Amino acid sequence: MSDVVVIGSLNLDLVVAVPRLPQPGETVAGPSAERAPGGKGANQAVAAARLGAHVRLAGLVGDDAFGPDLRSAVAAHGVDVAHVTALEGSSTGMAFITVEKGGENMITIAAGANGALTPEALGGPAGLHALLSGAGALLLQLEIPVATCVAAAETARDLGVPVVLNAAPCPPKVTPELVRLLRLTDALVVNETEATTLAGSADPTALLALGPSVAVVTLGRRGATADDGTGRIDVPGFVVPSVDAVGAGDAFCGQFVLAHAARTPLAEAVRRSCAAGALATTAPGAQSAGLTLTLVKELMSHDG
Repeated sequence: MSDVVVIGSLNLDLVVAVPRLPQPGETVAGPSAERAPGGKGANQAVAAARLGAHVRLAGLVGDDAFGPDLRSAVAAHGVDVAHVTALEGSSTGMAFITVEKGGENMITIAAGANGALTPEALGGPAGLHALLSGAGALLLQLEIPVATCVAAAETARDLGVPVVLNAAPCPPKVTPELVRLLRLTDALVVNETEATTLAGSADPTALLALGPSVAVVTLGRRGATADDGTGRIDVPGFVVPSVDAVGAGDAFCGQFVLAHAARTPLAEAVRRSCAAGALATTAPGAQSAGLTLTLVKELMSHDG
């Protein structure tokens, strides 16, 4: 397996299970709240590690009581957290998650220390160069400043390291910085809403015009669709007993970066990633114990 560098967020997730998702202005009661490790950067790093990669995660936590717990939780999955540091005077990022009984969810994020993850916090150009040297791929998301993603992607491009971007959460407007990032991206992974924001369409072919050589649009339970310039492919989803969709997209990305780094044909890479995303829904929490390489292979073999 390739060495993967993930630069991204670490959050404390506060999760409430409810019978249904609330409408605007409505209060829906759940029996209790659970606390769990999360953040797209941490989730995707854990997913890649659980699937067999050597993973280095770079990010920031606050100097509060939650930071050490998040760092330890990620490290417990075998992720190298030497580049995850505590920012003095800052709070750890938090996500407030409402999950309905069918597994769908709504998420609100407070960035905390994640918003201060500047290129300088990663050691500037020299620090990024040292972090990315020898990596098989760089995986980025947008829960950290876009400028930091651009700096990391530029360094990766200089070193010949492929860049996989999960453009989530997608900002409401496409800024010049985001345009630059998309042009530095080798493979782009987004959901339908994010694709429409970026390209006005959920068709992955439309996303290729933004710069990436590969575009993947995830479709939840319906699977995913993708294009690498040779034509659109549609990959169906896997039927599993879902209990919690939180982290499914992160599991998809964790698997996809490994397949992309290994130059796996696109249809196979997307199918593996759909299997990983489906398995992540079979256990609660964003860093799911339901995701292993063995289980991905078993699900794919049983599905034909």
